[in-house]
Amino acid sequence: MVVGLGNPGEDFTRSRHNLGAEVVSLLAERNGTALKRSKEKSLAAEVTMNGQHVVLAFPQTFMNLSGEAVAKLVRRHGIEDPERLVIVHDELDLPVGRMRVKVGGGLAGHNGLKSIVQHLKTDDFVRVRLGVGKPPTAQQGADHVLKKPSKRDRTELDIVVQEAADAVELIVSEGAAVAMNRYN
Repeated sequence: MVVGLGNPGEDFTRSRHNLGAEVVSLLAERNGTALKRSKEKSLAAEVTMNGQHVVLAFPQTFMNLSGEAVAKLVRRHGIEDPERLVIVHDELDLPVGRMRVKVGGGLAGHNGLKSIVQHLKTDDFVRVRLGVGKPPTAQQGADHVLKKPSKRDRTELDIVVQEAADAVELIVSEGAAVAMNRYN
């Protein structure tokens, strides 16, 4: 299962916080489908990617409540091994346009990840972290991720969305370790 984090609604489309949702939408498009409303508080699609059955999802809860939707999706689709769950999200601690793949680890103050860990009782899922850079001050973190990026940053973010979709495809076909070796 691949879950792209973000906030629902037009106000947040193409914001830094919605990069995960952009990646999942791109993956659906690459597989000839679109995300559709599901019972699990998400937009979702089921695809075959590299010979594997994959659920793609974008929670329709706000970011800070992502765990509610992710927990429902995990239960419905019988995901028991947390390493079969890939969360794609924005990351303040990475420069704009950088990407890292990792399994488990700290939450770096990301409220969407905190919610997922609270609901799943584990942090052992795979993460595709997309750099959005740090704001000028720590107090501006929320505004920074919710705002639309500059044209220059958007160009970098469009590239990293493509690379993240490629990384997810590699995770599905060859595993997180191979993706970490290639992209980190």
